[in-house]
Amino acid sequence: MQRFQHYIDGQFADGARRFDSIDPATGTPWAVMPDADAGDIDRAVRAADRAFRAPAWAGLTATSRGRLLSRLADLIAGAAPDLAALETRDTGKIIRETSAQIAYVADYYRYYAGLADKIEGAHLPIDKPDMEVWLRREPVGVVAAIVPWNSQLFLSAVKLGPALAAGCTVVLKASEDGPAPLLEFARLVDQAGFPPGVVNIVTGGPDAGRALTSHPLVAHIAFTGGPDTARHILRASAENLSRTSLELGGKSPFIVFDDADLDSAANAQVAGIFAATGQSCVAGSRLLVQAGVRDALLARLVAKAEAAVLGPPGDMTTEIGPLCTARQRDRIDRIVQDSIAAGAVLLTGGVVPEGPGFFYPPTILDCSNAPDAPCVTQELFGPVLSVLTFETEDQALHLANDTPYGLASGVFTRSLTRAHRMIRGLRAGVVWVNTYRAVSPMAPFGGHGLSGHGREGGLAAALDFTTIKTVWLRISDDPIPDPFVMR
Repeated sequence: MQRFQHYIDGQFADGARRFDSIDPATGTPWAVMPDADAGDIDRAVRAADRAFRAPAWAGLTATSRGRLLSRLADLIAGAAPDLAALETRDTGKIIRETSAQIAYVADYYRYYAGLADKIEGAHLPIDKPDMEVWLRREPVGVVAAIVPWNSQLFLSAVKLGPALAAGCTVVLKASEDGPAPLLEFARLVDQAGFPPGVVNIVTGGPDAGRALTSHPLVAHIAFTGGPDTARHILRASAENLSRTSLELGGKSPFIVFDDADLDSAANAQVAGIFAATGQSCVAGSRLLVQAGVRDALLARLVAKAEAAVLGPPGDMTTEIGPLCTARQRDRIDRIVQDSIAAGAVLLTGGVVPEGPGFFYPPTILDCSNAPDAPCVTQELFGPVLSVLTFETEDQALHLANDTPYGLASGVFTRSLTRAHRMIRGLRAGVVWVNTYRAVSPMAPFGGHGLSGHGREGGLAAALDFTTIKTVWLRISDDPIPDPFVMR
């Protein structure tokens, strides 16, 4: 079996322990992964702390940091096909998606390469005539970046890119459920020429996560995952009082009005819930459809779901691959069955296929008479669509906002005025109008409530990894007056 290693302080090394990684398409081991313990984490964090203070990194100009990021982007672009194949093998995500997504990841690093020397301070028109005062944006320090297995090259780019552009150093923990792509990505970091310790990449389970998030030298934690894990991270961060940015899950509403282009809406809904086998934090898992077009839209969606090709994730004709773990497949099936028992009507799917691998078919549940069914309220992280019907715009807005999450949303309508009203009324960090699941390195991304806080992407992400230093310079040659009076 293929063997992977941690990347710590510029060196590749085995972990204190190891574990087998499972191929989701077959359910069998295919590679051996390192498993970090507290000692491995401590070495990685201390290496990052040394690198943060060392002239080889701290002495670089922002433009030089940008050049390193640009070099990394070129290496990613060249290695994209191999990284895509590796992610597909280790996570079950179909090759059609990993190929396109990883090729685009290089653009994120290029964006932050260009941004590195655009992070500016400010001059203050201070109310004291003998003073000049200005603000410096400085890197916050060591960043602990923790990413899940899904879209991991992308989710690490929106942390590594802005953190490195700002001048921070990073310890990146890959999920133990599919770490191969990020452990291989470490070789590109090494080839790009970053000084040792600037980027460290490890993997491991909850013990490694606790050791990393509570480490006294960590200044900022950037996490993508679920709310339950985020709560553990916040408790651990009480030990070091580190700052946090949390990109969590969602139950994103996908709202279709009766004047919408139904063919376009159907395709976008398929992209929003069945692409990536539904394993996306922005999955449009709640379809809210106006009564007048409900039957027509559902007929289209059921046909598309039943025509979707389930198969080996490495085959370019496959449209629905396996879920990443057996644990996740079993949880999804349990919630679907509980929802049916609660009154949801199964329109298609809902049966675990026979044979090897962790497959689950595209599933649609009509929950119009069961609005509190588990599939409506819980994030499934799988290819399950819950359908609710509304009559009026106010009802649509109420249903959309009736969730503790607030990550993404979609609105399909031809009415410009209605679109603007919905944009204003939706409590979500992202609103897509007549499209869905579009991203760009220039656009901030994130939510509120149980969907977390902070933003990834754009200038906002880079500023998240800085701290402000206020500088006071007295320009008068006169002696300082009364020392017992505050100036």
